[in-house]
Amino acid sequence: MLPPKPPRSAVSRQLDKSREISSVRKDSFVRETFRLQRPAARRKAREWFDQFPKAAYWTQVESWRVLDGDVIEFTMRRLPTAD
Repeated sequence: MLPPKPPRSAVSRQLDKSREISSVRKDSFVRETFRLQRPAARRKAREWFDQFPKAAYWTQVESWRVLDGDVIEFTMRRLPTAD
């Protein structure tokens, strides 16, 4: 027998709370998320690495996933300045 499902309002509150927590990051990185077709996603990532070199800004693709229609959702991360 399966356990009962939690009420939808409780799930909604929990999701809102977790989104609020994740949107307030404790680090100083600048992040930007994109959803682009594969070739455009590659160009955008290359732009970031060219504009903000990895050695100075610690630039990286923080996360990525493939969506329907060969769309790539990815988050780029970098330091705000290079000291």
